[in-house]
Amino acid sequence: MSLKIGVIVHGPGIIDTGEAKRIIDILSNYGIVSCRLGGTMGRTAVIDANLEDIINIEDKLLPSQSIKLLSKDNDILFLLNYGKSTITGHTFGYKVLNNVNEKVNLVQIERPGESDGTIIQWNEHSDITLIKSIANDLKLPITSFNEVTKLVEDLTGFNKENNRIERKVAGVSPDENIMLNGTIVGKVTSNNLVIISENNRIIEMKGGIIKQHGLDKLGDVDLSKAIIKTGLLRKSENIIPRIITHERKDKLKVMFLDHAAEDIYKYKDSDLLVTIGDDTTLLSSDILYRFSIPIIGITDGDLDKVVLEGFKHEDSIIIQVESGYDDIVGNIIHETLFKSEDYLIIDDMHEFKESIINIINTQKISYKFVDKQLVD
Repeated sequence: MSLKIGVIVHGPGIIDTGEAKRIIDILSNYGIVSCRLGGTMGRTAVIDANLEDIINIEDKLLPSQSIKLLSKDNDILFLLNYGKSTITGHTFGYKVLNNVNEKVNLVQIERPGESDGTIIQWNEHSDITLIKSIANDLKLPITSFNEVTKLVEDLTGFNKENNRIERKVAGVSPDENIMLNGTIVGKVTSNNLVIISENNRIIEMKGGIIKQHGLDKLGDVDLSKAIIKTGLLRKSENIIPRIITHERKDKLKVMFLDHAAEDIYKYKDSDLLVTIGDDTTLLSSDILYRFSIPIIGITDGDLDKVVLEGFKHEDSIIIQVESGYDDIVGNIIHETLFKSEDYLIIDDMHEFKESIINIINTQKISYKFVDKQLVD
């Protein structure tokens, strides 16, 4: 009977480098392979690489959820990741395994192609002969879970006292964005970062500065379980986006997205998306460009730069209003044009754009059209 191998692919880096496809091909020599994406940011990379038939991206699952799902029908699991450093990659695997919270036969392949790349044997009962053979194919050393666990627990972890939690974040660099559960809540100012919460509210950052608007959006959070990321969501350079054609009908479906760390892919069947907020607009524009869907973005210039390069459909327009007015204008657009609903049906895109500009004009504020949000 053939060995059943489950593969969890995490993040755009492992895909953009070509390593995910290379490793999947190698693992296919050992048995029947089934692959799922773990996390959401790798989905665009999968589409650009035209790998949807190999890596399942249909469900929006956390890495731990993908591991649990694949563990039901597979003999061994491989977690493919390309962290920005050894410590961030090892920490990622450690945290994911803790979130799984059950015994799984998991092997992590971390930063393949790099001089510090490694294979982590997270289960001491895994078939070491098999792992050694795959390690030899990949030319990577094997690291035990004990070694990684000690390293990670020395550099991360959290202290909990009453309703106060202090959590260390490893592998950070100054000027990186700090994201909690997909929402940008601050910026790193040091090589060491400690985030502090009290009664499930972030109150302080040692080695970082708080972005209050982000915390307001985030709301209550269990800091001990929160997903924390720093830096860019997709760091690869020279990305060539894959374009999927979109056929517009006589009646156009327009949808509304307001400052949400949502699954932007659920808007890929619309004809136009109105977005509120700088980073929401940047991400939506970049993703929906692949599906030939334009956006109308209302921003105020408070961009955190979550991707290295953003793409924009030729029919998209981005309107930058005065600081703080993107929310105000967005609320008026939502109430006036959308009647507080998530979508509406229109006949003419040009007339709809004009109606949005008219709403901005009624506010008697200055605004400008932005051709490119990311300026070199």
